[in-house]
Amino acid sequence: MRYQSLRQCVDDLEQHGHLLRIAVEVDPYLEMAEIQRRVYQNQGPALLFERVKGSPFPAVSNLFGTMDRARFMFRSTLTGVRRMIELKADPSQLWRAPWKYAGVSLAAFSSLPRKVSSGPVFGGQTLISKLPRIQSWPDDGGPFILLPQVFSEDVCQPGIFHSNLGMYRIQLGGNQYQTDHEIGLHYQLRRDIGIHHTHAVETGSPFRISIFVGGPPAHTLAAVMPLPEGLPEVMFAGALAGRRFRYTRMAGHVISTDADFCITGTIIPDKLLPEGPFGDHLGYYSLQHHYPVLKVESVFHRTDAIWPFTVVGRPPQEDTVFGELIHEITGPMVPVSLPGVRAIHAVDAAGVHPLMLAIGSERYRPDVERQPRELLTLANAILGFGHCSLTKYLWIVAGEDNLQLKVDNIQEFFIHALERVDWNRDLHFQTRTTMDSLDYSGSGLNSGSKVVIAAAGPKKRNLAITIPSSLKLPEGFGQPYLALPGVLVIQAPSYHHESGAMADIERLTSLINGEALRECPLLILADDSEFTGRNLNNWLWTTFTRSNPSHDIHGFDSFTDHKHWGCRGSLIIDARLKPHHAPPLIEDPEITKRVDQLGAPGKSLHGLI
Repeated sequence: MRYQSLRQCVDDLEQHGHLLRIAVEVDPYLEMAEIQRRVYQNQGPALLFERVKGSPFPAVSNLFGTMDRARFMFRSTLTGVRRMIELKADPSQLWRAPWKYAGVSLAAFSSLPRKVSSGPVFGGQTLISKLPRIQSWPDDGGPFILLPQVFSEDVCQPGIFHSNLGMYRIQLGGNQYQTDHEIGLHYQLRRDIGIHHTHAVETGSPFRISIFVGGPPAHTLAAVMPLPEGLPEVMFAGALAGRRFRYTRMAGHVISTDADFCITGTIIPDKLLPEGPFGDHLGYYSLQHHYPVLKVESVFHRTDAIWPFTVVGRPPQEDTVFGELIHEITGPMVPVSLPGVRAIHAVDAAGVHPLMLAIGSERYRPDVERQPRELLTLANAILGFGHCSLTKYLWIVAGEDNLQLKVDNIQEFFIHALERVDWNRDLHFQTRTTMDSLDYSGSGLNSGSKVVIAAAGPKKRNLAITIPSSLKLPEGFGQPYLALPGVLVIQAPSYHHESGAMADIERLTSLINGEALRECPLLILADDSEFTGRNLNNWLWTTFTRSNPSHDIHGFDSFTDHKHWGCRGSLIIDARLKPHHAPPLIEDPEITKRVDQLGAPGKSLHGLI
C-alpha cells in the first residue's frame, strides 16, 4: 500500500485491526499524552481521537507504536528502500544478484520531488489556536507540535535538492509568544537548519520556514532520518512513500501539498524568546532557554485533516521505533561510511546520545599483545560522524574477540567489554567539549565531556553474578544491587555539592577493600539503588543520563600519568542527581485518575491501559 495521505493510512490501519477510534471528548492538556503513553507501553493499537477539546480537528497517535505496525505501513516500499541502501553501500551486489534489486529503479524514481501547482493541503485555512494544543507534561512551557516536519532552504544554494526537512521542536503557545502570530523554533547544535539560518543572517535575507504536519507517514520518518549533509530528506520521503514528494511554492515558501497541515512563516530577525521547558526524550525537562521566533503567516489544512502526534519522555516511547527503523534501514551503510566499524548502536534506553555501543576491527600489529589501537582510530571517526558527534559515552570493542557478538544485545555487549577492559589504559576522555543541548549532566548548556572506553584482547576476569560476600560498605552507603554481571549499584548519600561528593568518593575508595570488588569492575553510585538495579533499562537510564564523564568518573587506586587518567581497581560512575540537573518527568496524579476511569470496564480504553 502506497499512501497518498494520512487519512488513507488511518483507514488502512483500521481495516486491518491496527487502529482504535476514541469517540469521547479528550483533553489535549496532559490527558491525551497519558493515554498515548499507556497504550504504547501495552503495545496497543494506533489511536484516533475523534473529538479533541478546543479543536475542530481529530488527532492520531501511536502510528509507529510497534515495529510490526511500522513495517505494515511501509510493506510495499521498505524492501525497495533497503535494497537501494544496500546498493549504495556495495554496488557490486547488483551484478551478483540482479533479480534481488529489480525494484530499486522504482524507489529511485519515487525519490525525485515533483513540483505541482496545487494540492489537498489548500482545502482550508485556520489559526494556530484552533490546532490540537497538546501538552504532554505538567511543567511544559505550553503546547507543542510533536511530529513536525520543519522545512528550510539555504539562501546561498536555494532549491528543493539543497533543502532540509527536520523534526525540530515547535512551541505553539505559552511563555511570551503572541497567540496566533508567533511560535517558537528550537533546534540543537549540528543541525542543517542552523547552517541555513546562519547563511540567512549573514546575507541579510529573510529566513522562511514551512512546517508540515501529517501527510504520508513516510514524510514523518524522513524528518528524523540522519542523512548526510546535502542529501535532502524529501528524496527519502518519496522513496519510502512510493510516491514522489509533491510540493509547490507560494510567497517564497515551499509547501508540501500532501501534508495535512502547513504552517508558513519567517524567523523574526534579532528576536529570541524563552522556549520550553519541555519534557524530552532523555526523561527529564529540557529547561527554558532563548530560541528563535517564527512570525506566522498562514496555516493551511486539508478538508479531511488529521493531526498526528506522539509523546516524548523517558524511553522507550513511540520514537523508539523510529530509532529501530533507522538502524534497520541504514545498517548496511555503517561499514562503508566508517571503514573498520562493523556496527554502531545508539542506546535508546539511555536517551540515545548519552550512550553508543560499537563493534570495530583491531588489526594493527598482530605480532604484539592485543590491545585497543585501531579501535581508538575508529572511535575518533565515529565521534566525527554526523549525529554521533553528540555521543557522551562510547564503548567500542573488537569484533575479532567474539564473532557472534551483536551490538544491540546490550547486556552481552557489556559483559564482553567488562571481561576485557583495562581501566589502566582503556579510558580516553575529551573534556570541555560540546554535547547534546538536552543533556544537563554537563558543566553548562551544550558543554560537557565525552569518554571512549575501548576493549580488545582476551578475557581478563570473571564477573560477579552475586554480591561479593566480603563487601563491607562505609556508613552512608548501602543497599547494593547487582544490575548485571560485574556491575554493582550502591545507594549513596544525596549529592549536594562537588566537594561533598569528592569526600564521599574518598571515603568509599579508602574504606572498601578493593580485593572484594575484584569481580565487580564497575560501581554505580545512585540515589535509589533498588530502582537502578531493578532492570537493564533502569540501569542504562540512570547511569548514562545522570553523569558527566570528566566530573563523575572515579576509581579505586586512580592515577594520572602524563595527562592520562586511569585506575588500577574498579571504576566508579557517580550517577546521583546533582543540583544542576534538569528535573525528571512525573505525571500529574489527577490526570492519572481521570485516565484510569477511561480504562474501567465498559469504557473506551478498557483492556488497553
